[in-house]
Amino acid sequence: MKSFPDEFLFTLLEKNPVAEEFRRFHIPLNECGHGFACSCPFHSETGKSCIIYPETHNFSCSGCGAGGDVITFLMLKITGLSYQEAVQILAERSGLQIPEQSPEEASRILRRRERCYEINRETANFYYKNLLTGSDKRGLAYFAKRKLSPQTVRSYGLGYAPDDWHQLRNYLMKKGYSEEELILANVCRKSENGSVYDNFRNRVIFPIMDMQKHVIGFGGRVLDDSKPKYLNTSDTPVFDKGRNLFSLHFAGRNTPGTFILAEGYMDVIALYQAGFRNAVATLGTAITPQQARLIAQYADTVIISYDSDNAGQNATQKAIRHFHAVGLPAKILHIDEDAKDPDEYIKRFGAERFRLLLNNARNVTDFQLDRCRSGLDLQTENGKISYLRQSVKVLAEIGNAKEQEVYLNRTAQELDIRPQILKEEIIKFRKKQEKYNGNENFHNQAENRFRARDEINPQAREHLKENESEELVLAALMRHPKEYFSVTSRLLPEDFMTDFHRKIYQVLCRILPGCTWFIPSLTGDCFSAEEMCRITRIFVYYRDKINPDAVDDCIRNLHSAQNQIADKSNLSDEELSQFFANKKKETSFT
Repeated sequence: MKSFPDEFLFTLLEKNPVAEEFRRFHIPLNECGHGFACSCPFHSETGKSCIIYPETHNFSCSGCGAGGDVITFLMLKITGLSYQEAVQILAERSGLQIPEQSPEEASRILRRRERCYEINRETANFYYKNLLTGSDKRGLAYFAKRKLSPQTVRSYGLGYAPDDWHQLRNYLMKKGYSEEELILANVCRKSENGSVYDNFRNRVIFPIMDMQKHVIGFGGRVLDDSKPKYLNTSDTPVFDKGRNLFSLHFAGRNTPGTFILAEGYMDVIALYQAGFRNAVATLGTAITPQQARLIAQYADTVIISYDSDNAGQNATQKAIRHFHAVGLPAKILHIDEDAKDPDEYIKRFGAERFRLLLNNARNVTDFQLDRCRSGLDLQTENGKISYLRQSVKVLAEIGNAKEQEVYLNRTAQELDIRPQILKEEIIKFRKKQEKYNGNENFHNQAENRFRARDEINPQAREHLKENESEELVLAALMRHPKEYFSVTSRLLPEDFMTDFHRKIYQVLCRILPGCTWFIPSLTGDCFSAEEMCRITRIFVYYRDKINPDAVDDCIRNLHSAQNQIADKSNLSDEELSQFFANKKKETSFT
């Protein structure tokens, strides 16, 4: 249910124009036909891919997919800010009284976040004191072995979780926190028999902080051979490991600049102690699009420093794709075989030599071409052919003509062929891509890149045609809420193929009856900031593509898809296997 009435949200947006919020963050705006154009504040770029639409109080970037209204803008700019907190800031700024509708719910949400912050602060203090004064000195011995100074331990608030099932629980409950609150903050868990126990035990602890220096979660490393080696806080009202970064509160102080993306906590801490305060790490997982966008808000370049093993190389490739999607230039750090990571390298060779490594970091193209030739014998015909095929894909992605020519000539020389031959192969590859994607303009290209690695709606790739139909129907409802009964009388939530679009449809079905004018903000407290970006993109992208015939066609497409699924349920196993084999051939890319 919505926490705020429609009239209040309309007034809030009127009094806080999204264009003025952009200016408040010193983002230059240029007038354009739709309203204003600017460089997107959520990824690095030189163009103006972000458009602000004053009449609907929203913005949308065709480059990275960011979008929303002034509420979403604040949530994206201020890490960890909730929907209710963003509304509170805007209401106070514009002198609006937040309505008394659903005060219990709004108060409950804010209270849960406040209690999580309090519990995390108390927990961090508990672990820190236990590290320094507890009877078990294994945590202190570990950090001493890693050659951390007392100042570094203090700066990061490092700690040690005792090898005890209930010590933290008992400590926090004496402070007045309930078992339910401890479970909500994920500092404790509940067993199958109902007992509550400490989440972290016999681990050194790395507190995770946001830009406001709130402790939002923890990472813990075992001191023996237990599994998992690293354990992180699960999602809580104040923590989402896919949207936060370790040590951002240090690295984000002096920006814009260069960030170092390291693989783990200790790499970052070792870099900090050596004088490199611009390092961050993901929280136990591969980098996410949200983390890439977060780095792009603070940095103008990122140096990726992952391990050189296969897992590290694959993680580097994934990071490159995410940074490319948000327009952030990336470089790759190559660490000598004498050391496996920044921590070990600095200990063995010192900070100044590591600084030379940073200065000589390779660009992305060099890294990708190295991967293309890895394991190939270029003295053989098969090796040359394999390298040619792989290198064409890399060279085709280079946007700068002069840079492409340099790499094209170098690669042609390696292959002992004329540069013109390689150039023709690149042209062929691009034409094949364009034909496959069906791209007609920049917006469609951005759309297809976004779908290819869709974290918000992962089922979209499996149902491309139905996904587009769903989007147009949703856009039609948002643009023309008076047509609500005409659409909903013919289309059920079960007719949607993707869960994300089904959820949007269900929310619209709750809030549209009686509405004469819709803005995406009305759904804001039902979705995350990233999901609101997608909803706004749908709202903006289809603005000139909606007509009754198109909507009718989309509804028929969805019904047809559901009927096909029903028909397939009656097929034999052999017939079903053949059906999916045929579908795979239809959608394969060669």
